[in-house]
Amino acid sequence: MSTAPGGRADRSQARRAKITVRAAEESGLSAVLALHGELNPDDPPLPPASAAAVWAAMPAQQGRTVPVAVVGEAVAGTADCIVVPNLTRGGRAVLFAENLVVAAACRRRGVGRRLTDAVVRLGEAAGCYKVQLPAADDAYVHTFYFCEACGLTGRAAGFRRSLARPE
Repeated sequence: MSTAPGGRADRSQARRAKITVRAAEESGLSAVLALHGELNPDDPPLPPASAAAVWAAMPAQQGRTVPVAVVGEAVAGTADCIVVPNLTRGGRAVLFAENLVVAAACRRRGVGRRLTDAVVRLGEAAGCYKVQLPAADDAYVHTFYFCEACGLTGRAAGFRRSLARPE
C-alpha cells in the first residue's frame, strides 16, 4: 500500500515505531530545515549556503544543542537549545529551547513529549535552574505545552519585539 507522506499509512507507522532522541548530526540539516518549514510556513527558505554556514557554526557555540526525535529512520521533531550562564539563582544557568517542532504526520504519537523530556534532561545535566520554552500564541501549541504529561506550566508572561531585517 502506498500513501503520500503524512497519510494514514505514515501515521500508523509513526504510532508503532520506536521514538529515539539524539543530537542532530551534521548531515541532518535538510531534515531540520523541513521541520522549520512546517513551523514557519510563511518564511522564505534560507539560501543553502546561508543555512550551511549557520548549521556549521551552531555546534561551536558553548551550551548549544540541537536534539532531534527520530521515528523509525525519519527525523520527526527537533528543538534548538542553548544553556545561558546566569548571575542569579546561585549562578545556575537557564536552558532556552526555541523552535520546538514535530512533523505534522507524527503529532499525537508521543514525539513531542519525548523531545520535551530530552530538553528538560539537557537542562538538568547542565545544572540549570529552569528550562524556558517560548511558545507561539496558538491554542494547539499551548494545549500541548500545558499538559501535565509534559511537566510544563504556563508561569511566565513575556514581551517581544521583532526586529527588521538588515537591508
